[in-house]
Amino acid sequence: MTRPGALFLSEIRGQPHALARLLEHDAEYEAVGAEIARRAPAAIRLVGHGSSDAAASYGVYAFGVLGGLTAMRDSISLTVYYEADLDVSKSVVIALSQSGRTQDVVEYVARMRDRGAFTVAITNDPRSALAVAAEATLSLLAGPERSVAASKTYMNQLASLALLAGGAAGKARKIADGLRRVAEQMAEMLDPLALRAGEIAPAFTYVERMFVIGRGFELATAREVALKLTETCRIAAEPLTATDLAHGPVAAIEALFPVWAIASHDETLAAVLEAAARARAAGATLVASGSAAAKIADAAFALPVPRPSRPAFAPLLSVVAGQLFAAALARAKGLDADRPEQLTKVTLAQ
Repeated sequence: MTRPGALFLSEIRGQPHALARLLEHDAEYEAVGAEIARRAPAAIRLVGHGSSDAAASYGVYAFGVLGGLTAMRDSISLTVYYEADLDVSKSVVIALSQSGRTQDVVEYVARMRDRGAFTVAITNDPRSALAVAAEATLSLLAGPERSVAASKTYMNQLASLALLAGGAAGKARKIADGLRRVAEQMAEMLDPLALRAGEIAPAFTYVERMFVIGRGFELATAREVALKLTETCRIAAEPLTATDLAHGPVAAIEALFPVWAIASHDETLAAVLEAAARARAAGATLVASGSAAAKIADAAFALPVPRPSRPAFAPLLSVVAGQLFAAALARAKGLDADRPEQLTKVTLAQ
């Protein structure tokens, strides 16, 4: 009988290989990226649910910083349910879905294509309904993901968006080469990071609530780490931007309240450090992660990761700390991270 959480942990550890497999097909992403650039879109519209929506948050920054293009997480409800009459003829739509079977995402893409948008599906199933609905389809090539909690499909979604943004900017080869080094760094850090996560996790078995803060590229990481803690560990984890913390949520912090701060070496670092200091002053127990974790003063726990060659690559490394911690904490709490209660791998809900 498979040990509870074994699949989730195995798939976390398989991410360097999944990323390397995706990068063998970087030319396909380069071609679609070039097509995006040719169309000179007024906006990139990103949609998805769950982990895919967290990846969409990353895409906003990937296209903006790497490609100089305006990108947004679009509203599915606005189009599918409210039937808003939007002019999207100068838009590029990128739909993210592990299964390619989420009904409202498929319907959104079909409607956007009918209205003249260039539609791109990024999915782990290139034969799915989403792939049929879109004009262009790119496979995540993550391999079968058997654990309900996503890991390697999320990782490859981030890489896919970086490759597309690089392709749109005419620097796909540089981005691909940088991501290959990320895969190497990830493989090197897995064992020591898993060991450290296992040492830290038992101290959090009592935790029921937590804030996870990040900013810029790492907002996606905050959202994904919070989701992993929620679905695998039954923690009501709330993701926040570093600035949002001061706009109300800091009032909920009391002695020993855990706050996870994701700090990377980029232009948002000062804001993250200030938010962490504010949380600590309110009595929080700080968990520091990211390549700049050591810069967070008075952190009770740290899960540092290597510094990548570009800030845009940081979330691919920093999210692994959260994944491994969630796997370790679920095990410490006697939960099965592979089969969270009331969740299924393919979400068909409207």
